[in-house]
Amino acid sequence: MTEDLLTVGRLANTHGIRGEVKILSYSDFPDVRFAPGKKLLVVPENGSSFEVIVESAREHKGMFITKLKGYTDINQVEKYKGSLLKVPSSDLVELSDNEYYFHQIIGCAVYTDEPGAEPLGLITEILTPGANHVWVVKPSKGADILIPVIDEVVLDVDVQERRVTIHPMEGLLS
Repeated sequence: MTEDLLTVGRLANTHGIRGEVKILSYSDFPDVRFAPGKKLLVVPENGSSFEVIVESAREHKGMFITKLKGYTDINQVEKYKGSLLKVPSSDLVELSDNEYYFHQIIGCAVYTDEPGAEPLGLITEILTPGANHVWVVKPSKGADILIPVIDEVVLDVDVQERRVTIHPMEGLLS
């Protein structure tokens, strides 16, 4: 079985004529992800994926201007515009306790803290509107349930068991 790959960015455009590229980061840790020496898998829309090594990177206007080892000319990189950049799931940045990657949360079943509670549904999406994230829970029938990710509501997250336990605030489930 091959290892799961996680998307960490997109090669948005070229930069200059010396082979630098602009990367739109999808990573919470772009300084780590695009550090010199890091390996990235380039996944073009058409064609085979291949590995590159970051030679240098700097942040500029919300993107990362990145030099890839062995690429010295705009003509070498222009054809890869739009390609996704991926890393193996084993190359994740270590998180502190009670922090999770989106891919660890999406698909988890959500239960209330009532004894014998049936699952409310599965987390299908994570919204990031502001101060806290909001998990979108898809029940077996009915409208989606929005769960604010705050300590008063989210009691336990077990990524191994793919299970989240919540204490619903008044009005949350109605």
